[in-house]
Amino acid sequence: MRDYQWLHEYCLNRFGSAQALEAFLPQPRTPAQLRDISDDRYLSTLALRVFRAGLKHSLVDAKWPAFEQVFFGFDPEKVVLMSAEHLERLMQDERIIRHLGKLKSVPRNAQMVLDVAKEMGSFGAFIADWPVTDIVGLWKYLAKHGNQLGGLSAPRFLRMVGKDTFIPTEDMAAALIAQKVIDKQPTSQRDLALVQQAFNQWHAESGRPLCQLSVMLAHTVNH
Repeated sequence: MRDYQWLHEYCLNRFGSAQALEAFLPQPRTPAQLRDISDDRYLSTLALRVFRAGLKHSLVDAKWPAFEQVFFGFDPEKVVLMSAEHLERLMQDERIIRHLGKLKSVPRNAQMVLDVAKEMGSFGAFIADWPVTDIVGLWKYLAKHGNQLGGLSAPRFLRMVGKDTFIPTEDMAAALIAQKVIDKQPTSQRDLALVQQAFNQWHAESGRPLCQLSVMLAHTVNH
């Protein structure tokens, strides 16, 4: 595995200047900013991520105001009380995307938000305090305790709310394979641990957040 200096120099060459590179890279939210996000906004984003999976994002986003209405502004205390019959009725509402499995995921994820908030004070505090040096552990927690948050959904949700994370896209995985960190798309706990270890090393060397390292790595793959 090459050190961070190689990655930085490669990306400088690809983007043409340090200014162009920095302007392109994402910025994570601070722990204080993550804490300030209310539980209903976290639940809304969880639901948005679930409904975006496999669908054109612009299609889902255009319907989201209607989702906000039918799910009571994603107030988890209200959403968790929605009955199976209520969700069945939503299947007749043409303003939203009528996918029963995804509709059922919303109150289930509301329960996770409430459970976490009861223990931690708020879902935002939980997200803010989770160490990025074990971000794959947070993915595992969300996939286990939430609903329809497997695969890339958990890391993509975290990127959407601004929590620092890498995302093992095909390009990023190809870059990690080229660097001999892993030898295939990382899905096993062993491979994810190896990826986390590599990111922790590059983070320690560079001081850069994981999301920036992730994007930089993906851009080392030639198409």
